[in-house]
Amino acid sequence: MVYVTGDMHGDYSRFAGPEMRKLKKGDTLIVCGDFGFLWNDSPSEKTLLKKIGKKRYNVCFVEGTHENFELLLQYPTSEWNGGLARQISGNLYHLARGQIFTIEGKTIFTMGGGVSPDGDFRAYDDNHMHWELPSYEELAAATELLEKFDGSVDYVVTHEPPARMRSFLQLKNKSAVTEASVLNTYFEELSKICTYKCWYFGSLHIDKFASHTYTSVFRKVVPIERA
Repeated sequence: MVYVTGDMHGDYSRFAGPEMRKLKKGDTLIVCGDFGFLWNDSPSEKTLLKKIGKKRYNVCFVEGTHENFELLLQYPTSEWNGGLARQISGNLYHLARGQIFTIEGKTIFTMGGGVSPDGDFRAYDDNHMHWELPSYEELAAATELLEKFDGSVDYVVTHEPPARMRSFLQLKNKSAVTEASVLNTYFEELSKICTYKCWYFGSLHIDKFASHTYTSVFRKVVPIERA
């Protein structure tokens, strides 16, 4: 089976949770951004990445905003289940932006990236900001790929949600409201022209079935194919 969960931020204890124990050999877990285990390239971190890569199930992630992009991009991309991915270690993969993967017969469109809510307190240069937000070329290439699939996939996995859904879920938490980015706007337009069963995202740090097609994930581990 294919499962989805939210931002881990390098917290290995998440793998010890009861919901993780239901994953079996050959299953796939997709993390919706801010995986956080590639951070300082230390010996202990490399050991931990190997440990994750030896799990009986695949661990895949799209990038969020709290990532070491310079370190992540050092890993080369190669074909994996129909799309481009970076093999970090063993069964651990980064799913590249704007790709469509076929996993257990399900087509899954992936697009990481976003704008950090604490950006004012972090040091950036122009290149770092470019890594966080997909470039125009990456968005255009993703659109072109979706057109080859007639704008139809089974599932969408991103870090950020479409602008409208983002605003809706932030209404009850005014302190968390931040301005929508060009990526949220792109997703909003994408949501109008593409068809999909469900869209999963993790940036809001809440577990909520927002509607029959939109699900915000954080700590829960949910089957991508809802009953």
